Amino acid sequence: MPEEPEIDTDKLHEAIQDELEHDEGAKLVRVIAVTTAIFAAIAAVAALLAGGTANEALILETESTRMQVEASDQWAYYQAKGVKAAVQEAARTSWLSIGKEPPAQYSQTQKRYTDEQAEIAKKAKEKEKQRDEKAAVAAHLLHRHHGFANTVALLQVAIALGAVAALSRIRWIWYASIMLGATAIVMLAVTMIGARF
Repeated sequence: MPEEPEIDTDKLHEAIQDELEHDEGAKLVRVIAVTTAIFAAIAAVAALLAGGTANEALILETESTRMQVEASDQWAYYQAKGVKAAVQEAARTSWLSIGKEPPAQYSQTQKRYTDEQAEIAKKAKEKEKQRDEKAAVAAHLLHRHHGFANTVALLQVAIALGAVAALSRIRWIWYASIMLGATAIVMLAVTMIGARF
């Protein structure tokens, strides 16, 4: 009678299957780690772009505010010249009311103040135009900033899902991570392309 083998083949087969499953799981974890690292690198670039556009927008907003202050100063100066012209007119009218001819300086000074007002108004309007231009660029940059910030947020969620997939070794979670990361990459590309136009 032949002897039976001392090694239980059923147990050996189970051990081999366990090892193969373990090895396949290790491969999955490595692939998940690579995709997560790629997402992290892209998220870092998007975060830099978000920070840069936000800083640039804040600088332009500050310049816009400065232009508004300068325009307001010009309009205050305009009004002061108007008051001075009105004082000259009142003084001239006082002379006329007592039946005397006013000195010529009142009319000349009033005309000078009125002419100065026209130049001041021109400067004020130019400052307001510059303010509006800077404010428009700042608003565009803030819109871009939101696109970059949303990209970072989506990539962070994709990275978190990748970590969960690596720990649980559940493929569909990893697929969800990839889909979310791909969506974020498309959003980043659209935001960057939109910045050029």
